[in-house]
Amino acid sequence: MKRGYGLMMALASLVVLALPPVRNGLESTLIGHMVIQLPLLILCGWILGQALGPIRKQEEACNRYGLTGLLLALFTLAFWLLPRSLDSALLEPAYETAKFVTLPLLAGVPLARSWPRLAAVFRWFLLANIIPMLVVMGWLYEQSPVRLCNNYLMDQQLLLARALWAIAGALALLWILRAFTARPEAVQDTKEDRQDHGV
Repeated sequence: MKRGYGLMMALASLVVLALPPVRNGLESTLIGHMVIQLPLLILCGWILGQALGPIRKQEEACNRYGLTGLLLALFTLAFWLLPRSLDSALLEPAYETAKFVTLPLLAGVPLARSWPRLAAVFRWFLLANIIPMLVVMGWLYEQSPVRLCNNYLMDQQLLLARALWAIAGALALLWILRAFTARPEAVQDTKEDRQDHGV
């Protein structure tokens, strides 16, 4: 992806997501806020990260094997998945601004720069942990006797729980299909990745 095109595409997408009608529409429901808006902000950062070009030596030194960037992205995402953070983003402009800045720059960009350098075993390990995490999150939202997000009603929590379970099921199905349809070359690449990383 050319730098100029990728940069313009990322910035244009952020501007569209920040427009009041789009922002308010997505944030009017818990599913729109968590399942649609947050991933789209990360996607904007991913596009920006792809447009930054080849990995530089300084970047390689502080993000060896992509693990540092991956951890930064996971901690950033974990913060914005907290119900308190979602509520604060709706009530406080500073939190809303921070969401639109940190998710692209501290989650999307690090993921884009780190994912190609992650060994296949780490990619599968991450996916294997995301699936049960989504199931547990859905269970918590479904079983909670009180509203976890004060700005959304209980029916929104139940819909979110089902959406999280659906996403977990889709990822599990994708994982199974990928495992059964993997080409021998891909299996060999995975073994080589493990050897290169001392796994």
